Parts: sequence; C-alpha cells; structure tokens
Amino acid sequence: MCNACVMGHVANRLGRRGILAAIAAAATLPTPAAAQSLRTSFTKVVDLTHTLHPNFPTYGGDPAIVIEKIKNFATDGYNMNRLTYAEHVGTHFDAPAHFSATGPTVDQLPVQHLVCPLAIIDISARAATNADGQLTPDDITTYEKKYGRIQAGACVALRSGWDANVATPKFRNGTASGAMAFPGFRPDVAQLLLTRNVAGVAVDTLSLDHGGSKDFAFHLAWLGAGRWGLECAANLGQLPVKGATIIAGAPKISGGTGGPGRVFALV
Repeated sequence: MCNACVMGHVANRLGRRGILAAIAAAATLPTPAAAQSLRTSFTKVVDLTHTLHPNFPTYGGDPAIVIEKIKNFATDGYNMNRLTYAEHVGTHFDAPAHFSATGPTVDQLPVQHLVCPLAIIDISARAATNADGQLTPDDITTYEKKYGRIQAGACVALRSGWDANVATPKFRNGTASGAMAFPGFRPDVAQLLLTRNVAGVAVDTLSLDHGGSKDFAFHLAWLGAGRWGLECAANLGQLPVKGATIIAGAPKISGGTGGPGRVFALV
C-alpha cells in the first residue's frame, strides 16, 4: 500500500487523473476484495454535495448556518467569514459517536473507509407515492439478485429522488405539530448490511431514518455498530447503481459527532 511519502513522491509525476487513481488504488477497505474493486480510472466526477446556506432545510427547523463577514478585502486587504452552525446540517456525516456512548468521533473515522465502491438502491418510485417509504431487506435482496452481492467496504446509498425537493418545504414535509415525512432506511436493514461488512450508508433526505421515525432505530443500530452515515446527498440519480466510487470527505474535527463535508463520486 502507498504511504504518504510514496504518494508525495509520485504526485509530481502524475496528472489530476493519476493522483486520484492512486488514492483510490491505495485505499485499504475491510477486505482485499473490496480494495480490488475500487476504480483506478474515471471519466466523470459527480458532486454529491448540496451548497450549504442559511436557508438550507434542517431537521430541527433552525437556520442551517450563520455567515458573518469579519474581514473585508476593501478595508482589510483580505476577506474572511465567521461560520456558526450545528454539526448536522447540509450534506453531512454522522459519525458513530452521534448515536453511541463510546463510538468513534468523526476525526477517528479511518480515511481508507471513506473511499468506497458505491451501491445505489433506488426506491424513488415508492417514495413518489409514500413520503415515509423505507428501504427494506427485500430491496437489498432484489438488488443483489440483479447486480451481485454488495461488496465488503461499500457505501450503500438510498436514492429516493428527495434531493429534487431541497429548495421547497417538501424536503422536510413538516406539519404544524412538528411531524415530518421523508424516506429512509428501515431499522432491520442495518443488521443485513453489517453481514455484508458495509462501511457506510447514504441518503438523499434529512435522516437515515424515515421522517416519521420516533426512535431513530436505524441510527442506533448502524452508528452503534461503528459505521458512518451520510445525509442530504445530492445527485445520486446521475450515477450508475453499481460501478461508481464515492470519495466521502468527512470533516476532521476533534471530538465531532459529524459535520458538513464535500462528497463526490468517480464514474
């Protein structure tokens, strides 16, 4: 496996394509089979990250971020902002510590577990008629019958098409009582994905659990097992259901339970 010194040595001899390919090839996932499955070349980069702004919808309904300009180029010679936000806003990561007393914090996520073969399971037809539709073990079985067993070290993404609603109230689907409705993982999927040794999961909604969940059962089972999650992913519909590689840029903040990141996929 290439270490930091080797990567630095070869960086001068590789172009943009070659550097990213080397990173992907060097990543060590939970099993050798997973590592061998990573793409070593690509033709397209798809951004899976929404732009974070003050009006971005949040689970609790509070402003997503406060952006305060504290230095101005015209008077100070440079620009700088002060950012204030909760960890779980925008396209963001859930570290195990988010729903675990002893789980790893976001800075402790092994970086090799953030470069993953991507398996996308599409439930958008179900979500179109049932806002609280959930991905079930049967969906995993159907996917594997068509595309083969989900690889160890993969990221399994639930595609509901909900990212199309991000600029509208439908993204939260909130009511006056505070209830929300949007798709998510059914809790019993967690154990099945653990048997596949999946590294992480992603959704294009506000939560790994569906909006009507009262107990966050999938969060507890999945994050409690030391795995990571990604919420509010964008543009999953631009990717093949199998064959892409996700580069999950989790923030490296000491003690963090998660945080906004930059996420993209190579095809």
